[in-house]
Amino acid sequence: MPSSRIALIGAGNLASAIVRGLLAKKACAPADLACTSKTGGTAQKLAADTGITFEPDLPRLLAGADTVIIAFKPQSLAGADPRLAELTTGKLVLSVLAGKKLARLAQAFPKARNIVRTMPNTPAAIGAGMTPFCALTPLAATDRATVEKLLGALGQFLELGEEHMDTVTALVGSTPAFLFEFVAALRDGGVAAGLPADTAQKLALESVLGSARLLARSTETPEALRDKVTSPNGTTYAGLQVMASRQFRETIKETILAGARRAGELSRD
Repeated sequence: MPSSRIALIGAGNLASAIVRGLLAKKACAPADLACTSKTGGTAQKLAADTGITFEPDLPRLLAGADTVIIAFKPQSLAGADPRLAELTTGKLVLSVLAGKKLARLAQAFPKARNIVRTMPNTPAAIGAGMTPFCALTPLAATDRATVEKLLGALGQFLELGEEHMDTVTALVGSTPAFLFEFVAALRDGGVAAGLPADTAQKLALESVLGSARLLARSTETPEALRDKVTSPNGTTYAGLQVMASRQFRETIKETILAGARRAGELSRD
């Protein structure tokens, strides 16, 4: 990672995950990162928690930055400080704003040397993220190296065409929340069957973790691994029948589609 400063505009959960991921992987030092936020409160807390710099003055924040990460709420883009158009001149701009297309970002940052649209997820905080990205124009070799080192510090990354970004906003950005909800549901099922809540949560969580690791290391499809667990008319079969009767797959499909539709709506805000 080049030693030039990375400036973050916005300091919420996603920005925090990015900062913590970068620092954990030693992709850059705290002194190389600076942040601000609309009211200053979240940025001050992020700086205090991680050792990075809090800089409320926008010109000073961006003066020494080569890379600027736009991490405020996507709905705030329309009301963003108009000085950003000039202050990002010649800089590499990375956006994590859900639903905001490259063409819209180019209107806000017209003099940036390039703009990269990304969609990290919160596991980036422990280096286990998945970050799809696309660029406004083909990335120069040095900028590609910066982007890949930055995103690589957060976990895995994948360059995709922008036409897929609304979908990956739901599939990647939102999936941690969907998984957390699933684990909570498994826990509640264990409690309903008589387990203490802490025991049910530990059993559910470790079972999900182990199953995910097995799937990641296997060359078989999820369906093939599912079938290896499922004995005819056994306990797993009984549970899967309930899932099928409640249209579990259809529900998850509609969940992803709803998120993708909302990402598309955000692009028109």
